[in-house]
Amino acid sequence: MWLYLSTFLESLRRRVVTEERGDVPGWVMVTLMTAGLVFAIWLIAGPALTRVFEAAITRVMNI
Repeated sequence: MWLYLSTFLESLRRRVVTEERGDVPGWVMVTLMTAGLVFAIWLIAGPALTRVFEAAITRVMNI
């Protein structure tokens, strides 16, 4: 039993230490593209969303 457990833990340790953790440049690209899309949508829809928000607040304050 102990031999099996120690063998299993050693193989697990080797996998964790030697495996790559992920594609960091890929995640950076996804993050930058998402930020770019949010910025573009904000530029296009920002004024309209601001008007909708201000109108809603005005209606709530007048009730």
